[in-house]
Amino acid sequence: MSGGSSESSPLSGQNSFSSLSSFKDLELSSESGCLSIVVLGASGDLAKKKTFPALFHLFQQGFLQAGEVHIFGYARSNLSDDGLRERIRGYLKGASDEHLSQFLQLIKYVSGSYDSGEGFELLNNTISEYETSKNNESGSYRRLFYLALPPSVYPSVCKMIRSYCMNPSSHTGWTRVIVEKPFGKDLDSSEKLSAELGKLFEEDQLYRIDHYLGKELVQNLLVLRFANRLFLPLWNRDNIANVQIVFKEDFGTEGRGGYFDQYGIIRDIIQNHLLQVFCLVAMEKPVSLKPEHIRDEKVKVLQSVEPIKHEEVVIGQYDGYKDDPTVPDESNTPTYASVVLRVHNERWEGVPFILKAGKALNSRKAEIRVQFKDAPGDIFRCKKQGRNEFVIRLQPSEAMSRTLDWKWQLNKVSWTYPTGCATKMLKSQKHMSVLSWTR
Repeated sequence: MSGGSSESSPLSGQNSFSSLSSFKDLELSSESGCLSIVVLGASGDLAKKKTFPALFHLFQQGFLQAGEVHIFGYARSNLSDDGLRERIRGYLKGASDEHLSQFLQLIKYVSGSYDSGEGFELLNNTISEYETSKNNESGSYRRLFYLALPPSVYPSVCKMIRSYCMNPSSHTGWTRVIVEKPFGKDLDSSEKLSAELGKLFEEDQLYRIDHYLGKELVQNLLVLRFANRLFLPLWNRDNIANVQIVFKEDFGTEGRGGYFDQYGIIRDIIQNHLLQVFCLVAMEKPVSLKPEHIRDEKVKVLQSVEPIKHEEVVIGQYDGYKDDPTVPDESNTPTYASVVLRVHNERWEGVPFILKAGKALNSRKAEIRVQFKDAPGDIFRCKKQGRNEFVIRLQPSEAMSRTLDWKWQLNKVSWTYPTGCATKMLKSQKHMSVLSWTR
């Protein structure tokens, strides 16, 4: 998985919840009993840079209680418990040594193959030993499997989970499997993967995720659009000239070309991360915040997208890509792509949505840039100064800014809204005010 640095964790911002008490006004069902979190592919890049740091943030904020949770790593690498702990220690930031040690002690490691029952039987026995040792009064055992693995091994791993590692039928609780993008390489492989997983698990046992949806400002796009009257009359083809959704990385494959070369920048970034952001920017207001209602509006937007024109697609590959020993010498996989989406509906007819993504570029950032049309009958010649813009920076240093022309000197003004404003408004159901602005 590509997609930026560890800052992409949805829980890494300063405005994240500090404890469970922050949820006191929300209706959440509480569960008790042993929770076993199993990270498959624990020795890999995704696990150490993303998965374990995310679990650590949850532990810091009180969502994972030491007395109720244990974390199991599973991979083919020959490691000990301490070996895995040392491997991920350097990626766990922002805590005292004591707090860090408490979290690391929750982690155990099991080595085994992804297509052999022997390793998964050992994993199941290790989990069962933990569950039995807890003297669980409720008798509820919960098992959560996170697949930090390439999609090619999803079917075999899920078969092993189904055969050897399901929650014991003699106890209450559940078994759930988290599957992260990409879901196959094309439509056929995606449908095949869904069919194979569907034979093994019920739909409520499968969680398909895109980690980009966990970013604070991505989560707040619906709040920003539909809870602020300022944007309601502006968010359409009458006022907006174009929308640019940009993802840039200032580093290349860095030894991960074996994975990246199979997918390229379009499959790795554009058709999942940026397309999800595009849907949230362009969709109509859902009936409610229920997942199925949000999904329905996303689908309507995608169904309204016209076929992409060849002349509105640009692809490229950065110099030095094939110098990576993990990349085939004859590779023509794109590391940069720009594509224009045109939505054929009443709101967006004629407004291009420009999606750009690339590796080894001049900077690292992800942002949504909304450019407004020029003022009609402009007597100040503002076109020389550039268009009015509203920019939402997703990473790094999350922020929202608006650029205006003003005064006779035609200086630029940019208002910067502190990150978390929309989040705080959602939590408290109070109006958001501008806390600060810079000129």
